[in-house]
Amino acid sequence: MKQKQIILSPLDILILLKIISLKDKKWLQIDLAETLGISQSEVSKSLKRLKTSWLLAPNNSIVIMRDNVLEFLRYGVKYSFPQRPGSIVRGIPTAHSAPVLSNEILSSENYVWPYAKGQTKGQSITPLYPTVPKASLDDKNLYELLALIDAIRIGNAREKELAYKKLKKRIILGEYNN
Repeated sequence: MKQKQIILSPLDILILLKIISLKDKKWLQIDLAETLGISQSEVSKSLKRLKTSWLLAPNNSIVIMRDNVLEFLRYGVKYSFPQRPGSIVRGIPTAHSAPVLSNEILSSENYVWPYAKGQTKGQSITPLYPTVPKASLDDKNLYELLALIDAIRIGNAREKELAYKKLKKRIILGEYNN
């Protein structure tokens, strides 16, 4: 019998980051689905892929394999989900333009996720998943994690290293700025 190849999707990373952003709060699949604007079946399939990939423990509980997650985000996300800045649009700041990095990295260029209700103009960055802009407005911790991931996806060496250090603080220690 042939075994089907498991391939992570950007949605899987979004769901994983949402779980991390909740810290130790209890949640249900329906909660993730509603806050991320996706179906519960998508959440279920994603959790299976995350367990197969050892980003979540492969048993029936939800245990984040934090070292594995950090390693994948540091070295794999930029290759699995590459991104190049696009045209100037209105949106939500991301990468070094987001509040989580903007005080430490000065740049004349803004990067944004395209979003009609956004207040900032900048080069467009395609978010990991289409619902990212809205979901990030409702969850500051998730927003920080996603912006840091974008800094790794598109940043220079200094930006990537700073983003990694901040991700490590949030993923391993659960420390956020709020």
